[in-house]
Amino acid sequence: MPGIDECLLEAMALPGARGAALVDWSSGLALGTAGESPVGDHETTAAETAELARAAAEYESFAPDTPDDGASPEPGDTTGPPIEDLIVTTRTGYHVLRFVETSFDSSVFLHLWLDRSRGNLALARLRLRDLAEGLVLR
Repeated sequence: MPGIDECLLEAMALPGARGAALVDWSSGLALGTAGESPVGDHETTAAETAELARAAAEYESFAPDTPDDGASPEPGDTTGPPIEDLIVTTRTGYHVLRFVETSFDSSVFLHLWLDRSRGNLALARLRLRDLAEGLVLR
């Protein structure tokens, strides 16, 4: 089970990867970074992507309180964050935010920035899912 640094290095091994970070969306702080930042500063990128993650996780339109079948959630249901990932496409790149389930408040996500011409979005989503599931936060 990889730690933060190993996880980010594995994310950077993906084709087209330009930058990666593990971000706490409640504080907007980067817990770890690798590669480049779209704005030249990883802390600014972390704060900006945290705003997007927070909106998706907190707004009922994206994260309803009830399951798809309309049933009420079971007490103690710990199926993880209601959002799995977010994808933002730009003219030159993809930003994939993958929420990480943790033993504490699950307020962290992996952010991967991919070059659009060299990156494979489907592969990145699958690999980030695997990395998020195996990530050990110490």
